[in-house]
Amino acid sequence: MPVTESSPSQAASPALSAREQRGNIARLTVAQALAGANSVVVYATGAIIGHMLAPDKALATLPISIFVVGMAACILPAGAVARRHGRRAAFLAGTACGVLAGLLAAPAVILGSFWLFCLATFFGGAYAAVVLSFRFAAADGVTPALRPRALSFVMGGGVVAGVIGPQLVTYTMHLWPPHMFAATFIAQAAAAALSGLVLLGVRLPMPSAADVAGGRPMGVIVRQPLFVTAVICGAVSYLLMNFLMTAAPLAMQLCGHSQENSNLGLQWHVIAMYAPSFFTGRLITRFGAKRIVAAGLALTGISAAVGLTGIDIAHFWLTLILLGVGWNFGFIGASALVLECHRPEEKTRVQSLNDFIVFGTMTFGSFASGGLLAVYDWDMVLWVSFAPLALATIALALAPASPGAPAGGHRGNA
Repeated sequence: MPVTESSPSQAASPALSAREQRGNIARLTVAQALAGANSVVVYATGAIIGHMLAPDKALATLPISIFVVGMAACILPAGAVARRHGRRAAFLAGTACGVLAGLLAAPAVILGSFWLFCLATFFGGAYAAVVLSFRFAAADGVTPALRPRALSFVMGGGVVAGVIGPQLVTYTMHLWPPHMFAATFIAQAAAAALSGLVLLGVRLPMPSAADVAGGRPMGVIVRQPLFVTAVICGAVSYLLMNFLMTAAPLAMQLCGHSQENSNLGLQWHVIAMYAPSFFTGRLITRFGAKRIVAAGLALTGISAAVGLTGIDIAHFWLTLILLGVGWNFGFIGASALVLECHRPEEKTRVQSLNDFIVFGTMTFGSFASGGLLAVYDWDMVLWVSFAPLALATIALALAPASPGAPAGGHRGNA
């Protein structure tokens, strides 16, 4: 069916059978759970290892910032691989980076090499960039009405990652007493390899000639007001989540809280990031993506406000939990808006560009977070977070109506 300029998302990509759809979603969800542990391990340990190894303590969060740089740098190449050779090829290339990250990080810790550890986190970021495309892959071959649910369900695999990652750190960090965290990264490499085995069974439509050609010029696509709104809201949602989560483990340590309490706080944060995914898609269908994004931005603001009220472990935990739910609504809602801005043959280019902008922006936040914490304190990190939040709120308020929004904004097909 031909696609109109005003409603590019209404055309379906090549349909998969119901069995193939269910199989893909199941495998992508399991892979999300295993691969998501990669990011959790880096966020739980990166600033702490950086603090131990860095030549200057102001560089403590640099490994996490390099992780984000790896994400931003590898998103467009991963999208190019997916466009020419299929998403599964990109998935397996990303898995190789995940295994390499663990196998470089372990000797970096043993040798006390800060820069080798930064190289390892770069490859970890490359892996995370590919893992983030799982959510869009879940929507391939699925009818437009069901895409938000497929996207959000795969993101729900992060709930298990939220348990696996911190517990993997807790139970392995002292296995090799002279070298704290060395065994953790060996275990992380094994989890990445297992995720790759799961991904071998994914069956997705191979790129067509139209997919490779790419559809309309990117200038036409990015000038759509709805795309601009989706990118801003997605970027701010992820920037603030990373901005606060990068600093939180080290801030907890500096405030006298134990590594085990820090790991547990991060575990609940990641669970809060992904657990709502099992119903976020239904909420988007019922209320529209813009309202869900607005709720996410509001929760992120509340999380920062809670953090400003104290430095007890409960304050940190509640801040991280609210931040996780806010990220889920903001980021998945913004991702659903992106799906309304492109034709099927444009999907990998547009989705890759969206993620590149999101994680390029997040790189700035990651670098700024460590510097603010080192020079000022945790409260300053929280106060600064309100500026991008205000920008996203204004962009959302000025955005045009979404073509996929339910009539009246309150009802939708469930």
